Amino acid sequence: MQEQLLTQPVEQTQASFDLVVEKLDSWLATTIAMLPNLVVAALIVVVFTLASKLVQRLTRKVLLRVTNPSIARLMGTIACMLVIAAGLFFALGVLELDKTVTSLLAGAGLIGLALALAFQDLTGNLIAGFYMSFKKPFVPGDLVETNDTLGTVELTDLRSTVLRTPEGQLVMIPNRQVFDSRLVNFTCGGSRRVDVPVGVSYGDDLEQVAEIAVEAVSAVEERDPERDVELYYAGFGSSSIDLTVSFWISSRTANYRGARSEAIVRLKKAFDEHGVTIPFPIRTLDFGIKGGEHVSEALSPLATAAGSPDESTRQQLNTLQ
Repeated sequence: MQEQLLTQPVEQTQASFDLVVEKLDSWLATTIAMLPNLVVAALIVVVFTLASKLVQRLTRKVLLRVTNPSIARLMGTIACMLVIAAGLFFALGVLELDKTVTSLLAGAGLIGLALALAFQDLTGNLIAGFYMSFKKPFVPGDLVETNDTLGTVELTDLRSTVLRTPEGQLVMIPNRQVFDSRLVNFTCGGSRRVDVPVGVSYGDDLEQVAEIAVEAVSAVEERDPERDVELYYAGFGSSSIDLTVSFWISSRTANYRGARSEAIVRLKKAFDEHGVTIPFPIRTLDFGIKGGEHVSEALSPLATAAGSPDESTRQQLNTLQ
């Protein structure tokens, strides 16, 4: 009885040891049998890794011609990762791990869907950045207006567009907002029209005013000499006849505000030299309950009730009539 109790643990230990040895022998045999496949899989990984570096450089070099550097770097990195992933899948296929490949693909799809839902705004900005990088509605240096912001484009990265306003501030606008909103590019056309509104007196000769104004504005230094100065009368104002003088400048090299300021100065100087009047606003005051009365008539009952006015008051009333 005691001998049986002593030999039973020994037999169990021997059985466990034999099982481990058998499993190791099985693994060794499998490894030896799969050794050619392992070598081929390793070679595939190495080849695809080297190819990914080449694809990355080529992708960046090609995209730098049509898009900005940040987009080119990102696309190069994505191309590199795709090539490496393809190499890993081929290697797993050589090792006859098809189920593992299927599981990895399913997992990658689920992870991609989860990331897309979690970062919707970031994804939208990235897609808008890609689109604008290839379509190029503007380039750095263009003067644009979008999302109620006027400024010069500094750069467009993967997430936002950076504008420098005329006051010198940098404004970062998400690419998705730029893509979805109204965009005005003042530079891409090559030229820009400058409009200067002004008014002249009803007593001035309008034909003479037109000649004086066109001659004055034609002398603006940054004006495009190949395009004529235009002048149009806009209508009859409350105290003046309104007109607009228009001329063209280069949208890339000329200073818009400087050219407009120079045109205003030249117009004022030319009008003064030829006696053309730029009238002040005129206001007519009506007195009385029904209107149509002079101020002296409206004040007469008050003056009578208070007594006869003195001489200075009479003179002031007469002046107002």
